[in-house]
Amino acid sequence: MKKLFFIAATIMLSVTATQAQEVRLGAKGGVNFANLGGDIDDADSRTGFHIGALVEIPVTERFSVQPEVLYSAQGAKYEESGTEAGIDYLFKSDLKLDYIQVPVMAKFYVAEGFAIEAGPQIGFLASSKAESESTIGGVTVKDEGDIEDIASIDFGLGAGVSYRLPMGVFFGARYNHGLSNINDSGDDKVNNSVFQLSAGYSF
Repeated sequence: MKKLFFIAATIMLSVTATQAQEVRLGAKGGVNFANLGGDIDDADSRTGFHIGALVEIPVTERFSVQPEVLYSAQGAKYEESGTEAGIDYLFKSDLKLDYIQVPVMAKFYVAEGFAIEAGPQIGFLASSKAESESTIGGVTVKDEGDIEDIASIDFGLGAGVSYRLPMGVFFGARYNHGLSNINDSGDDKVNNSVFQLSAGYSF
């Protein structure tokens, strides 16, 4: 996983070195509102974060290509409650799926500083853990462990908008939809779904 991260970072730095007069190098971070779709029922959104670096490469005056390398905390939450044989129960689970994401965005500037963007991304699974809490008849048991059978690579598409101030500060909103089935066991199909709000600086 570390090798993949450094390979992507080396590619971005190489592009910067060869076109230093034209490209913008930057960093960004922000909040994730992540969930899991597909055959999963009643999953709730998990709030996480993303942080990383980017290079914006102009192709024309209005069109740019922007590769990024991001650490992205994703996943979902699940909660179920009810009564069985006269005994109340409550089950909570926090599914934590963290990725090294490498999106490549095509950006089109529709106005000064304002761009719409879309493109593919590939994600490399960095960590997959679950925290659970079960309460039955007033007795609570907590557990934590790794999630098995999660695909190591996730392909997806992203689309959003961004606005960059003349000083270099920028803001963005993006939705990432996973195309891959990340469930490596059984017939159920599961895919990532993430809405991101970002802020950053480029120069």
